[in-house]
Amino acid sequence: MIKEFCAENLTQLFQLDSQSIKRVELCDNLAKGGTTPSYGTIKEANRYLHEKGISTTVMIRPRGGSFVYNDIELRVMEEDILRAAELESDALVLGLLTEENELDLDAIEQLLPATQDLPLVFHRAFDQIAQEEQKAALDQLIELGFSRILLHGSADDREILDNMDWLKELNDYAAGRIELVLAGGVTEDKIAKLQEKTGIQSFHGSQLK
Repeated sequence: MIKEFCAENLTQLFQLDSQSIKRVELCDNLAKGGTTPSYGTIKEANRYLHEKGISTTVMIRPRGGSFVYNDIELRVMEEDILRAAELESDALVLGLLTEENELDLDAIEQLLPATQDLPLVFHRAFDQIAQEEQKAALDQLIELGFSRILLHGSADDREILDNMDWLKELNDYAAGRIELVLAGGVTEDKIAKLQEKTGIQSFHGSQLK
């Protein structure tokens, strides 16, 4: 089992148990679903967490709101990716969709060269893709080289335990080809049931410890 802590600021990092938390996602503006943290935050968090043996994943998202980005925003994301890689981040979180809530393949492919083969995680924007299209989207992300997908199982704020049947179906379909990471309302008391009912072994949240 892998537990990944979602950190909005450096203060939270000093409370983490490195025996329990194996990864940290660094972001800002968590109330908006997370945006790219500052250069200084990435630098100091990477230094501190790497000393503790905890890997880091950096959010690349220039603003809250939709996951449809224009050319200027894509250039900002490209620059942020380069800086995150320069600061020895271990992975990157990206989420790019079209107006129709499909994967924006052109935008993703535009950013791929800047990632320098760092492991890529697709943001919970995945939940906004129509359920009947999610298996095809999963296949596309694998082809693009993504190693993980953050997901809740639904685009609304319903209890994650209510999504277990679909999450299990997706995990069975993934068949170990890509790591699924449960997010959104994941707390310590839900992990055992989620793990048992879905088969998913990775969990993400700001309340994990």
